[in-house]
Amino acid sequence: MPGPCEGWGDDAPLIRSILDRVGDKWGILVIAVLRDTPMRYRQLHRSVPGISQRMLTLTLRHLERDGLVTRTVYPEVPPRVDYALTHLGVSLLEHVLGLAAWASSHSDEIRCHRDEFDQRQSGVV
Repeated sequence: MPGPCEGWGDDAPLIRSILDRVGDKWGILVIAVLRDTPMRYRQLHRSVPGISQRMLTLTLRHLERDGLVTRTVYPEVPPRVDYALTHLGVSLLEHVLGLAAWASSHSDEIRCHRDEFDQRQSGVV
């Protein structure tokens, strides 16, 4: 019986890079924050707790490159730039939110397993 990765063929590297991008701690949060409305950079920065300006900029560039986010520059003074999810980003959002909901509903169990593992690793049982 073929494994789940065998059908990916030449797409495997792209699939890995996309999963890496949306699976990192900032990509998921930025996608989730943009779910309702386009936002300016400062709004995004305030809405994603703990993200540095550098990481927000890099994350937005990567998401834009993958076609998940658009960056719209308006010819105004002062300049205005909005970020929004594309149709591709919206289609990914439901899966991302499902994964986040799964993590939330299993958080106590996962914490327990982590604590048990850490105790075994430190020799304290």
